[in-house]
Amino acid sequence: MRIAQIAPLHEAVPPKLYGGTERVVSYLTEALVELGQEVTLFASGDSITAAQLEAVWPQALRLDPKIRDALAPHMLMLEQVRERAQEFDILHFHLDYYPFSLFSRQNTPFLTTLHGRLDLPELQPVFNMFPQAQVVSISDSQRAPLPQANWLSTIYHGLPEKMLMPRPDIKPGYLAFLGRISPEKRVDTAISIAAKCGLPIKIAAKIDKADQAYYDEQIAPLMSQPHVEYIGEISEGEKAEFLSGAHALLFPIDWPEPFGLVMIEAMACGTPVIAFKRGSVPEVIEHGVTGFVVNNETEAVTALNRLHTLSRDTVRKQFEERFTSQRMAEGYLAAYERLLHQQRRTVLREVAVG
Repeated sequence: MRIAQIAPLHEAVPPKLYGGTERVVSYLTEALVELGQEVTLFASGDSITAAQLEAVWPQALRLDPKIRDALAPHMLMLEQVRERAQEFDILHFHLDYYPFSLFSRQNTPFLTTLHGRLDLPELQPVFNMFPQAQVVSISDSQRAPLPQANWLSTIYHGLPEKMLMPRPDIKPGYLAFLGRISPEKRVDTAISIAAKCGLPIKIAAKIDKADQAYYDEQIAPLMSQPHVEYIGEISEGEKAEFLSGAHALLFPIDWPEPFGLVMIEAMACGTPVIAFKRGSVPEVIEHGVTGFVVNNETEAVTALNRLHTLSRDTVRKQFEERFTSQRMAEGYLAAYERLLHQQRRTVLREVAVG
């Protein structure tokens, strides 16, 4: 099957540091290539892939200080994909609703994975306008605000199986917070939970420009507490050690998280997750097996006192069974085939052979 993966240009694929969507696109692309598919990746020029790379912009927009209008490079990419659309069996977009108008007017089947939050009122008329646009959710809970969308499938994110491995040589000694510092991620709640448990907490997190004022005013004063250590943004290569050294990952979110990649990163390292019951959390974390799903700080403290009942080996096995990139790629291949069948399309490679 000839597949085009169209990634956002904000980060490289994979990102150098933080970047959720672009990382998932990378894991999916590489897994599809390993499964024998012909994949072309439309992304920034500093991306690294085993697929055919079409460099739409020289480098990731976040790393280019000259960029002031991030939409302009994306418009160029959409037109480049449109000009080459007939070369592919499937166009797979990771750009929210951007492709809906243009690509609903051409013949090559396309689908879009929706990676972000969908509970924004301005999205309602967009999905009302394009009822035929096929979309994939990354959790069942993500779908709730848009029941009218043309849902093709729910496919959970996955990581390369050997990318993050447990480090049994490291004795857990703290609680961990990983990801991004923003109001909805509630690092302040994580700090409070750790204090109530009498445990140190290490925070490995990025601060976006949009959240700098929030950090300066509300979070920075909390970082001076003796039980808190702020590490900053960490790379992929540092995560296995960071997560393996944690008693648990704290995920006290205050928003309808569409998936939560950090939860399966922790599971890959055998580290249990204590997460608030929001969004996708009950779909990702099996309560009492890979962690505990709680409603508030008090329940989180109680759950932390029950960590001894969980097996880190079992946490890792659950990751292997549910959240590898190969499993994700197989799910997307099934979705591609379903979409081709719906539109009565024949795979281009089969046409060439025939």
